Amino acid sequence: MLDPGAGLVGVRPFRAPHHTISDAGLIGGGVIPRPGEVSLAHNGVLFLDELPEFQRNVLEVLRQPLEDGMVTIARAAMTLTFPARFMLAAAMNPCPCGFFNDPSRECTCTPPVIQRYVSKISGPLLDRIDIHIDMPAVRFQELRQESGGDTSDAIRARVIKTRERQLERFQGEKIYCNAQMSSRKIRKYCDITPDCERVLESAMNRLGLSARAHDRILKVARTIADLGGVERVCAKHLAEAIQYRSLDRNYWN
Repeated sequence: MLDPGAGLVGVRPFRAPHHTISDAGLIGGGVIPRPGEVSLAHNGVLFLDELPEFQRNVLEVLRQPLEDGMVTIARAAMTLTFPARFMLAAAMNPCPCGFFNDPSRECTCTPPVIQRYVSKISGPLLDRIDIHIDMPAVRFQELRQESGGDTSDAIRARVIKTRERQLERFQGEKIYCNAQMSSRKIRKYCDITPDCERVLESAMNRLGLSARAHDRILKVARTIADLGGVERVCAKHLAEAIQYRSLDRNYWN
């Protein structure tokens, strides 16, 4: 699959399989095991559009690679381990008709239908996704107006500076970014104040969050602090990270 004119991959991969893909196509398999989409997206992005349209068993096989960064395929003749450290990006409608909570269109779905649609994404899989947010419909005026936000170049410079800060932090640790921190490293690099402890405890109790969600909130808060050039995680960073757990807040509680 390499470019015939190049011996090495110089661009991070981007994979976007269709929702009709099988579990073997996503995770890898075959009589002679071949890598699946999760391995072809190693060190890149795996984009799953219309996430609830994927078969439930297909989505569930993502749990191991999201946790371990690798996938092991066992067959009678051999067992192979493929790398699978990818960034998962996924998109979904709020309901089958797509208009739940839309201010301009009426949703035709009943509550049981909406719940059944959303529940195709299991809690354990959702726990392994760091950020999930609602995106409201964009109005015509917003489409036509000139953008007043940061330019792509400014955002890129800020991200590069943040990644450099993380590389400096993790020198000698055999990791290179906040997402790769283990629970022990989270305790070391995400030291929080008593005020932050109270904010996090309140969110855990109110939303019924798991231990895995607890660690992922701290990783996201650490990254938010890095983007702001702040050395210690503050309550506002934690509060923002908690707001990025919208599916926990809206559906699973």
